[in-house]
Order: sequence, then C-alpha cells, then structure tokens
Amino acid sequence: MSNPLTADNTQEFSMSRTSTTRGRILVAVATALTAGALAVGSGASFVAATDNPGNEYRAGTLTQANSLSGASIYNVQGMKPGDTVNGKVTITNSGSLPANIKLTESGVTNGFETGKLKTTITDVTVPTAPVVVKNGVEYGTVGAVNLGAQWAAGESRTYVFSVTLDGSATNASQGAVANATYTWDSTQDTTPTVTNQHF
Repeated sequence: MSNPLTADNTQEFSMSRTSTTRGRILVAVATALTAGALAVGSGASFVAATDNPGNEYRAGTLTQANSLSGASIYNVQGMKPGDTVNGKVTITNSGSLPANIKLTESGVTNGFETGKLKTTITDVTVPTAPVVVKNGVEYGTVGAVNLGAQWAAGESRTYVFSVTLDGSATNASQGAVANATYTWDSTQDTTPTVTNQHF
C-alpha cells in the first residue's frame, strides 16, 4: 500500500520543479527580448550625408610663342647708302596667365660710321594704327623696352624692325658689319588675385 504522504510530496515537489523551470525560461526569454529591444532602439537614428567632390587648384602657365624662334628677324648683305631692310616678327603670350613682355637688345656690334645706321621698331598689330616703339635710334642703342600694357592670355602682337643705312654714309662704312640679338622676356603680373566662388 502506497504512502499518501509520500505521493503528495512527490507531486508537490514535481510541480514546484516545473514551476521553477518555467520561471527560469520566462526570465531568460524576457531578458533576451529586452536586450533585443535595446539593441534595435540604440541603432535606430536619422542619418543624412552630402559631399563636394572634384575640388582642385591648378596653377596657370606663362609661355611665349615667337614666329621666328631661333631665327633672325632681318639679315641682308650688300646694303648701300639709302637702303632699308625690314623684318617682321609676331610674339604671342601663349600661356594662361596675363604677362608683361619686355624686348631686350644685346650682343651688339656696329662697325658702321657713327649715326649712319639707324633702327626703327614699329608695332603693326593693328595695320591701320601702327605704334612706333623706337624711332630712328642709333643701331645697338635699343636697350630694354617694356612693350606697353599687360598682354592678355593668348594675345599676339606683331613688330616690324627697320634698319636704314643713311644716304650720307661714306666709304668708311664700306664692308662694315652690324648685328644684334633680340630677346623677348615674359614675366607674370604680380598683382594678387582673389577668386570667390559660390558666394
């Protein structure tokens, strides 16, 4: 015959154990759900982004083109009193920056009588409105000449060099030789420029 006390105790113990296990499972599930909710909540936020690509700074260039680069502007043999030789050259500011351009005469020799060989330099960029840069100066005394206002990028100017042997030249100029080198120097404009964009 079974012991009723023992059976009741066993049943009670079994129920108590089941309740405890269920309680532990519920607590574990509740904890997991709470953690999940916290994780979802902490990652939920509004976001926005913009960007500005392609920002660039590029330096300008200072270059020059010479229609007779490396060659003489004039070269004539057998001049006699009263003769004139003309030579034409075009100089271009071929860079992207404005430039100041200077003409310099150097390496001069002049075996002619003093005052008998004369040089004239004329800006003929506008043929109908020529501008005399040097007018009838003694050959070899052109020196250094600033060529007017600042040249814009891509601007060209054309110059005619005229050398005349005066009609009063004497036998002292027979067989005489004169020569010179002409150099065109470009320098950038030194005035600072401020560029404002998207103001």
